[in-house]
Amino acid sequence: MTIFWFRRDLRLEDNAGLYRALKAHKNVLPLFIFDKNILSHLEDKQDARVTFLYDAVHELQQKMRDLGSDMLIRYGSSAEVWQSLIADYQIDAVYCNHDFEPSAIERDAQVKDLLSQKNIALHTFKDHVIFEKNEVTKDDGKPYTVFTPYSRKWKAKLASRISNWTNENGEEKQLSFYFKPYPNEKYVGHFFQKTIDNQSFISLESMGFTRNEMEFPPKTVAMKLIKEYDEKRNFPALPGTSRLGIHFRFGTISIREKALKALFLNETFLNELIWRDFYAQILFHFPHVQKNAFRKEYDEIQWEINEAHFQQWCEGKTGYPLVDAGMRELNATGFMHNRVRMITASFLTKHLLIDWRWGEAYFAKKLLDFDLASNSGGWQWAAGCGTDAAPYFRIFNPEEQMKKFDKEQKYIKKWVPEYGTVKYIKPIIDHKFARERCLQRYKIGLKKE
Repeated sequence: MTIFWFRRDLRLEDNAGLYRALKAHKNVLPLFIFDKNILSHLEDKQDARVTFLYDAVHELQQKMRDLGSDMLIRYGSSAEVWQSLIADYQIDAVYCNHDFEPSAIERDAQVKDLLSQKNIALHTFKDHVIFEKNEVTKDDGKPYTVFTPYSRKWKAKLASRISNWTNENGEEKQLSFYFKPYPNEKYVGHFFQKTIDNQSFISLESMGFTRNEMEFPPKTVAMKLIKEYDEKRNFPALPGTSRLGIHFRFGTISIREKALKALFLNETFLNELIWRDFYAQILFHFPHVQKNAFRKEYDEIQWEINEAHFQQWCEGKTGYPLVDAGMRELNATGFMHNRVRMITASFLTKHLLIDWRWGEAYFAKKLLDFDLASNSGGWQWAAGCGTDAAPYFRIFNPEEQMKKFDKEQKYIKKWVPEYGTVKYIKPIIDHKFARERCLQRYKIGLKKE
C-alpha cells in the first residue's frame, strides 16, 4: 500500500504529489492528520480556520468515497500517528508535497526518520508555489532578497519553460497543460478501492474546538475582478481583491490554475502570486525571519512596551479611522484589505513604536489566510527591517491614506459607524510627534548620523 499524506494541498485536482503517487503506484490510500502539536497552540477554540480545515478534509473524504475509495483521518502528533500507521499497515511508500515552514521541515525530518527505520521511502514534491527553493536565484546562485529583480527572473524562467515545453512527440502542448500537468482523473482507479474503518469519528469537539459559523470566501472569482485588479485593489470600499488567500493557504485551489489566469488577464495580480513565491523562498533560505528581523541591525531598535496602546490598536480604538476600520474588519471577518494591512502595520510599528512581532503574532491569530512566510514578510516590510522593505523614514500618514484610498469614507463608515460623532475616540497619539519620535528612535537603533 502507498499512502498520500495531505497537508497544505486539500484537493484532488492538479495535485503534484498525489499525481506522482497515483501514476507510480496502485492501491494509494489518502491520509490527513489533525496535528495536535499545531492545534494545541491555537488559543481561540472557535478558530474559524479549524472549521474551514475540518470541512475541507471531510469534503475530500466524501469525494474519495464517491470514487469507491476512502481517506484515513487521524488526530494526534504526526510522529505518534505515523508510528501507529506503520504498525497497522503494510506501507510500501509515502508521498506528500513540500512545506517550507521551519516547524514543518522539522516534522517531516522526524517522520522521514521513522519511515526509513522500516525501509519506507518518503517522496516529496513542489505544489504550494510555482517556483521554490533554488529555482529562481541570482546568476551566482545566491537567493534574491529584493523583489523586483526576483520577479523579472521569475517571469523569464516561466516564459522559458513555456516556450521550451513539448510533449513526448516533440509537439507543442497547450499552455494550460504546463500549469495543470497533473490530470489525476486518468489514474483514479489507482486509489485504494474500498472504504475503511476510521476508528471513532473525529469531531471538532473531540479535538477541543467548536464550529465557527463564519462565511468563507468562495474558491472562484469573476474574471472581471482579475482584469480590473490593478485599478481597484487599493480601495478597501470596493470588492477589488480576490480573497483567495485562505484557499491558497490550505491548498483547496491550485496556484498554477490561478497563475494561468493572471498571466493572460492582469500582471499586477500575477505579481501578487510572485510575492508568495518570493516570501516562501526567503523563509526557506533565511529561517531566522520567523522570529527576528531579516536585517539584523533592526533588532537593536528600542521598542515601546505599551500594552494599553497595543490593546487599543487590536480593538480598533486608536482615533485614526482607517486604522480602526481595518482592525475591526479583521476582528469581525478574519480578513483585512491589503492596502489597510500596510497602514495598520505601519501605524503599530512607527506611530506607536511597538515591536512588529506583536502585530505579526496578532495577525497570525486572526487572519483566515495566515501564512507564516507572507505574514512575516509583510510585517517586516512595514517595519523597515525586512527584504525589499519600506525605508525606516517612510511613515504612512493615516489621514492622507484615507483621503487617497477612502475619500468618501465608505469603508470607514462601515466599520467605524461612530466616526464623525462625539462618540469617536480622539487620536491616542499625535502624528507629528509620532513621526519625529520614530525617526529619532530608528536613527539611534541603527546608529545613523
